[in-house]
Amino acid sequence: MFAIVQNLLVSMPFPSIKNLAVLPMRYLLLPLLLVSALAQADVIRSERVNFVFEELHDGSDVIWGFDFVSANQILIAERGGAIWHLDLDSRTAHPVTGGPRVAAERQGGLLDLQVREEEGVIKLYLTYSEESDAGLVTSLGRAVWDGQNLSGFERIFQADNAANGGIHFGSRIVFDQNGHLFMTIGDRNDRYEAQSLENHKGAILRLTLQGEAAPDNPFAGRGAPEIWSYGHRNPQGIDIHPETGELYAIEFGPRGGDELNLIRPGVNYGWPEITYGREYSGLAISGGRTEAPDMEQPVIYFVPAISPSGMGFYRGDAMPEWKHDLFVANLSGMHILRLRLDGDQVVEQERLLDNISERFRQVRTGPDGLIYVSTDSGKIIRLKPE
Repeated sequence: MFAIVQNLLVSMPFPSIKNLAVLPMRYLLLPLLLVSALAQADVIRSERVNFVFEELHDGSDVIWGFDFVSANQILIAERGGAIWHLDLDSRTAHPVTGGPRVAAERQGGLLDLQVREEEGVIKLYLTYSEESDAGLVTSLGRAVWDGQNLSGFERIFQADNAANGGIHFGSRIVFDQNGHLFMTIGDRNDRYEAQSLENHKGAILRLTLQGEAAPDNPFAGRGAPEIWSYGHRNPQGIDIHPETGELYAIEFGPRGGDELNLIRPGVNYGWPEITYGREYSGLAISGGRTEAPDMEQPVIYFVPAISPSGMGFYRGDAMPEWKHDLFVANLSGMHILRLRLDGDQVVEQERLLDNISERFRQVRTGPDGLIYVSTDSGKIIRLKPE
């Protein structure tokens, strides 16, 4: 890019100062040529796909979640509580009314956002933190999208994960093909409760679309019948493999020990009894144990930490070399991580966009088959082939 600008400058000899008032047209166009040159995206050459990225939106708050209501329209959830409607044709964003009242404290606020069409009606499902008598909790609500705003918002589920302090809420959602919704819940920094089946801390839940416990959940009839799996720390990424139908989730470890897990019903994923991470002080957790009977091992773990947030399998056709690869948005790692799975084994890893100094929050495949990512600086970025 620098070479383009340099060539423009070298190839156009400037007039003397006394003639500036009567500049030829080529000099008047120079600023536009410079802007155009700077706007050209550099080609990024990855292991399988050469691609460019373009910035579609630049907001002012963490974009925790986003989803598509059509091929050229995106709804955006900012952690502070604002919802935006982004038109990709005009690249303009407009505020959306009718969302929930949120408690935006530290990691809490307006969190995930998923669009779903039900009987010809577009509904928006949202997760968010809100105040309760016992402290902040993670909640799930939904509303109808009328093309401009939301109407009829209702909370359909409130997790039993109340705690003081604004950390470890989870909270991603994904729908299966059988009318269920999976929702991730963090341990709320109450780590040993992640081993309990009496509340939702450190669990992945399986709900009906009405926000109730699915009747065939593995712990039906127990204290928290919504639980599908437990022993999680703070899972902020979840998706279903488009070929196998298997559920995967990714979660923060403490100092290292971030995990990608294949999620199965009734399984204990170990936190904090086993972990590949350490205390932030450097001390061992639970005596440094990494394995224990009846506790599941991760598909892959990361030391040092990458701080994984949202993730999604690539479902598009625009970049077939990446078909069904898993893309993970990372915060402290400041990159998008591409993982290729063979069965339940990771056989390929690649870091993308690690040179643009962004904390990546969410990643999704768009209706156009391209990859869209959001950042903590408030950007929506699109990846497309060269």
